[in-house]
Amino acid sequence: MEGRKIIQVEDKVPLKLLVPLSIQHMFAMFGASVLVPFMFGISPAIVLFMNGVGTLLFIAITKGKAPAYLGSSFAFLAPGGIIIDQMGYEYALGGFVVVGFCGCILAFIIYRFGCDWIDIVLPPAAMGPVVALIGLELSSSAASNAGLLDETIDPKNVIVFAVTLGVAVFGNILFRKFLAVIPILIAVIAGYVAAILCGIVDFAPVAEASVFALPHFMLPKFSVEAIVTILPVLLVITSEHIGHQVVTSKIVGRDLLRDPGLHRSLLGDNLSTMISGLIGSVPTTTYGENIGVMAVTKVYSVRVIAGAAVLSIICSFVGKLSMLIQTIPGPVIGGISFLLYGMIGASGIRILVDSRVDYGRSRNLTLTSVVFVTGLSGIAVNIGNIQLTGMVLACITGMALSLVFYVLDRLKLTNDQE
Repeated sequence: MEGRKIIQVEDKVPLKLLVPLSIQHMFAMFGASVLVPFMFGISPAIVLFMNGVGTLLFIAITKGKAPAYLGSSFAFLAPGGIIIDQMGYEYALGGFVVVGFCGCILAFIIYRFGCDWIDIVLPPAAMGPVVALIGLELSSSAASNAGLLDETIDPKNVIVFAVTLGVAVFGNILFRKFLAVIPILIAVIAGYVAAILCGIVDFAPVAEASVFALPHFMLPKFSVEAIVTILPVLLVITSEHIGHQVVTSKIVGRDLLRDPGLHRSLLGDNLSTMISGLIGSVPTTTYGENIGVMAVTKVYSVRVIAGAAVLSIICSFVGKLSMLIQTIPGPVIGGISFLLYGMIGASGIRILVDSRVDYGRSRNLTLTSVVFVTGLSGIAVNIGNIQLTGMVLACITGMALSLVFYVLDRLKLTNDQE
């Protein structure tokens, strides 16, 4: 890894490399991103369309300085599902629009007052474990996708999972030159071939799908009840967004919270969510899978991300191509996710190491301990129909505790003042 050339954010990528790198990014996010529309009972085509459009919009707003792919947000599943069951999908769309609009207002507030507060409420001793939790709490979903948590484990799933993960792990270590930057894509192909040989890929939906098809657009309807139910998700997605930007900053070696700025990335994310609600798609968010791809490959070019976005838009109009990608089985997605989520977890530990957090100081040891235990304990706090758990609850707890420590420090009451 150490001798591998880094392709930086603004670097141009030749076409022969751009295409496979873009496909690699699209494959990484595809499985998780299309799961949300399936759970909402809508066609994935409109979601693929908006993921691509939202990503291009995000790149434009952040001036091409923040490499990030926008996929379907899981944070809206619980409240969105409640509104869909009670009132219909159109009213859930209205809630998505309002959340996105309020997020844009929050971005403007951060633009006016800056983001120096992040250093106070999320110092490295808290930020490190929060970022690590982004990957660690997703590890069970990777195992679930692979079918490894089923009561009866299918040996075929184990074989496909092992092939995918094995190629990804050893490819990342052994591949050289061109192959060294596409280990994830090669692992997906190897896992897919293994799945075909094991007989767990069904091509019938591909044969039945039309060659070309327009995404199904839908207008939102607004209800105060639906808006109040969904609006608290803003707290969740903002916490996730800050965590994703911090870990991406660490991977690319730049402070993205300052340049292009948290206000720009937050605006891009929430504006995309608002537009998604207006046309019938699901809310968008920066994706951990794609952050993991960058960590593995050391390819950070926004041109590659933009290429993946364009491919996603194309897939939304080509029915057979979209359906073909949807035949990638869970064990393949799970095998890839195992490595990618682990990379995010390791990035959190890297924050602690690079920041040289002094655990001889009581506050640092306390902060890291409380954040980790809160995130991994399974504790859940319910606010109306919103449930705070895992990384989000840990982040809020860490922020509150850090703020209290800061106040006590200013009052000269702490016993380990610098």
